[in-house]
Amino acid sequence: MVAVGTIIWLASDLLFFAGLFAAYFTVRNVTPELWAQETELLNFPFAATNTLILVLSSVTCQLGVFAAAKGKAGRTGSLLQLGKWGMREWFILSFIMGSIFIAGQATEYAELVHEGLTLSSSAYGSLFYLATGFHGLHVLGGLIAFLLVVGRTFVARKFTHEQAISAIVVSYYWHFVDVVWVALFASIYILR
Repeated sequence: MVAVGTIIWLASDLLFFAGLFAAYFTVRNVTPELWAQETELLNFPFAATNTLILVLSSVTCQLGVFAAAKGKAGRTGSLLQLGKWGMREWFILSFIMGSIFIAGQATEYAELVHEGLTLSSSAYGSLFYLATGFHGLHVLGGLIAFLLVVGRTFVARKFTHEQAISAIVVSYYWHFVDVVWVALFASIYILR
């Protein structure tokens, strides 16, 4: 039931982002000269690297789910033996990568504000910060979810089926956040 509820919730969240995409492309179509001017400020290589980090965090998250499905909460070997990692280690690595993504987004915001692109500077700035900012809030939610799932495994005496289901549900959310970012990245950074 939890997995089905999560999928329904993510579908409604997808509609929210669809509204942001619709606004973005509508304003872009109405004022193409503004888009040409404002997108020159974007740092494509930096954003591409940040995107790669987030996409790879989906891979590590899924490796954590595979470990959870096998009942492996924690590692069974040394920290350097990746094949023996459990869900905790993979989720902690995903958390670190997600945190790097958020730090990268904050760095990019600081550079853009320094260049004069702010939330209130133009329609482009408003939509850029709304779309990427709401996505960033979703990433923060996923980071909190990682901490909760990992924390539960430390508190519990035994790794249970319910904890494995929690890991799967968190992975649904994390993969959703990653897919939304790939669409945002393509719309904002590639389709200039």
